[in-house]
Amino acid sequence: MRVLAAMSGGVDSAVAAARAVEAGHQVTGVHLALSKNPQSYRTGARGCCSKEDAHDARRAADVLGIPFYVWDLSEEFALEVVDDFVAEYAAGRTPNPCLRCNEKIKFAAVLQRGLALGFDAVCTGHYARLVHGADGIEMHRAVDAGKDQSYVLGVLTQDQLRHSLFPLGDSVKAEVRAEATGLGLAVADKPDSHDICFIADGDTAGFLDQHLGSRPGAITDENGTALGAHDGTHHFTIGQRKGLKIGTPAADGQPRYVLDISPVTHTVTVGPRESLLVREISGVRPTWTNQPIAGVWHGNVQVRAHGEPVAAEVACEDHRIVARLDEPIAGVAAGQALVSYRGSQVVGSATIAETAP
Repeated sequence: MRVLAAMSGGVDSAVAAARAVEAGHQVTGVHLALSKNPQSYRTGARGCCSKEDAHDARRAADVLGIPFYVWDLSEEFALEVVDDFVAEYAAGRTPNPCLRCNEKIKFAAVLQRGLALGFDAVCTGHYARLVHGADGIEMHRAVDAGKDQSYVLGVLTQDQLRHSLFPLGDSVKAEVRAEATGLGLAVADKPDSHDICFIADGDTAGFLDQHLGSRPGAITDENGTALGAHDGTHHFTIGQRKGLKIGTPAADGQPRYVLDISPVTHTVTVGPRESLLVREISGVRPTWTNQPIAGVWHGNVQVRAHGEPVAAEVACEDHRIVARLDEPIAGVAAGQALVSYRGSQVVGSATIAETAP
């Protein structure tokens, strides 16, 4: 196959490309330039699109002996990821930009361009497993539970999975680093990326202030009593405890958490942790990695990238996914993804819109 290897400049994507070469595919490496302004790239940061990352990707491609190109996807990235990130916070939601980047950039824009150029598949360093089943391709959790990225890949469709390769899904991170060392790749010991790559200094609140400005409002308790003030609802997310700047301690002496964010009234509501507990989660705009399961079924759901799976009764109702949890959980934020699983298999993903106690 003609394979387009998306090379971020990290160890995972480099080893994934190496394995595609070893499998006998005709591999071409590509690095994504996601900013028009090179100064916005961080030096020495642990993001995934700094100038150093581009150089590291090129050096890895040279070691592997494969062609290498840099694609400018900055306009698509700004529209689909950065603008969406700002708009979601402005609406009182908490987005996941890495999930949106996977959906709109790496497995939409890149795959579309790759197929148009005659490539058969896109290869990435994501940790997830693809299994050919009777009903098509199934996506499963990776062997390395600590590195599993099936949550942020739950937005992929069956057609996209047909043209995707995840060579690392059956490996653990230590094996990948050891393999990189054996191949002579300079990125073998490079730290993992985890920052938001388009926020140059890592200051998310400051970045949002630049785009949204000051939007002062009140911090209130569940009864509407004012407890403090804030400079913008975009500084908060559901379940947040720190940085609330509340002068009056709670009568019970317990800490308060963000329970609700209303950008319309510029109000942030806080309360005790037990008020955060939810038993039902509704997600809109569902996508299915394979076929949706008809009726009501019992499986697991995950509500944050590094969260634990939670047992739940799941149903698709009126173009939305509704999960009724076996046990309540706290800190579920609108805008995050609700990803459903049957065993280790990803069933689908939806954007969290509502919760209920």
